[in-house]
Amino acid sequence: MKRLIAIGLWVVLGIVGCSKPAQQQTTASAQAQQSYQWKLVTTWPKNFPGLGTAPENFANMVTEMSGGRLTVKVYGAGELVPAFEVFDTVSQGTAQMGHGAAYYWKGKMPAAQFFAAVPFGMNAQQMNGWLHYGGGLELWQQLYADYGVVPMAGGNTGTQMGGWFNKEIKSVDDLKGLKMRLPGLGGEVLTRLGGVAVTLPGGELFTALETGAIDATEWVGPYNDLAFGLYKAANYYYYPGWHEPGTTLEFLVNQQALAQLPTDLQAIVKAAARAVNQDMLDEYTARNAGALTTLVEEHGVQIRQFPDDVVAALKKETAALIEEQVAQDEQMKAVYQSYQSFNDAVNQYHAIAEDAYSDARN
Repeated sequence: MKRLIAIGLWVVLGIVGCSKPAQQQTTASAQAQQSYQWKLVTTWPKNFPGLGTAPENFANMVTEMSGGRLTVKVYGAGELVPAFEVFDTVSQGTAQMGHGAAYYWKGKMPAAQFFAAVPFGMNAQQMNGWLHYGGGLELWQQLYADYGVVPMAGGNTGTQMGGWFNKEIKSVDDLKGLKMRLPGLGGEVLTRLGGVAVTLPGGELFTALETGAIDATEWVGPYNDLAFGLYKAANYYYYPGWHEPGTTLEFLVNQQALAQLPTDLQAIVKAAARAVNQDMLDEYTARNAGALTTLVEEHGVQIRQFPDDVVAALKKETAALIEEQVAQDEQMKAVYQSYQSFNDAVNQYHAIAEDAYSDARN
């Protein structure tokens, strides 16, 4: 009897030992065959050039690379949720992904603004360097972790234009009382100089400017501004884009949804986001030049440069604002220390590289 029991136990253990790898293989095989359907909500109008087509490009790339195992349906602003509810929608898991800009969530996390654009801060090339090789992405992920959201760089517009104005800006006094659509830190700087900053989604800009609800607006640059027809609602187009020298867009991914994907699909999501991040900058670099020519030569747009004293005042208030906010918020302090450290180092090199070459060429 003891011998039979021992033999029986040996057989059972052998069966369990042999079946476990088979079960794992079956589970892995089933997971590999499973398909996933995701929703992606954006802060931009559906298929809007550059900003709106980037998530569409991402969705197409993911479908192709995954062989159809992961499909992503893109919703423009207002189709599923309003533009400024994208972050909460992804955090709650109502949609698995979103596409927007981090400074829209400054009410939740003031430090988020450093991952979109900092007035007089880093340009697109420098931002990408900081995020992917300077520790910026890790800080970004830590900031969003409490909300169950994983951020990824999702494009860059390059240096933007200073905006559209219905009056000339000849001095700092012309900023006083000026009601302008200007989000993020740039808007707070304008407020410090007596202006009134408002935040509006892109789809509302033309009407607000045309009806006089606002006196001025910035959006992106010639490529997008031409598409919105902003030249029909304002007389003067200003530069430089002091407020957004290299605006990073973001993909937001629900942390739980990402973790539920097989590892190969997770890798595809990350690779597609990285590809789209660079592709958007390439597109804006190519399209802005032609769009500017169209604005000037076909629509008679008047290009104006901000006076030096105005730029100096904006720069001074930017430094004061950041110093005050960093002193009040530990998260901002940690992010800013990393941001500024990288900025200082890269500027030393660019002074004798990109900047020096640009000066020599021009």
